[in-house]
Amino acid sequence: MYKSRINYLPALLFIVAAFFISSCSGPEAEAPVFIPQEGGTAPFSKAVRAGDFIYLSGMLGTSADGSLDPDFNNQSKQVMENIRARLGELGLEMKDVVKATVMIRDMAKWSDFNVIYKSYFEEGRYPARSAFGAAALALGAEIEVEVIAYKAR
Repeated sequence: MYKSRINYLPALLFIVAAFFISSCSGPEAEAPVFIPQEGGTAPFSKAVRAGDFIYLSGMLGTSADGSLDPDFNNQSKQVMENIRARLGELGLEMKDVVKATVMIRDMAKWSDFNVIYKSYFEEGRYPARSAFGAAALALGAEIEVEVIAYKAR
């Protein structure tokens, strides 16, 4: 009889551990919140909130009227201003950005972009970043930037 009780011990420990883990796992995760474009016809959201992370769709350096300045530096400044404005609409700031992805048509202009980019962040607190050259971007843009921000609720 003593031997048979020992055979049940591993199963009993497993059940107790599974119960403990399931009761300590916290509240269920919320579904993502999709933030639509105003009057947009393209099939994407301007942002998506998933938990404490906010994913902004790629932004171009378009002005309020939708036009693109042909100058690379002007587009670069405008894309960063557009990101700042979009974050502001969502109650966020540039300091909340944790990751950026940069798509640039002419990688020879990378250092020019870096001068502009770093002016939008506190020295030493730059987001993680990746970049790649792109043969063509939407609307003939020179640069596109997408960001991920983090803001605990």
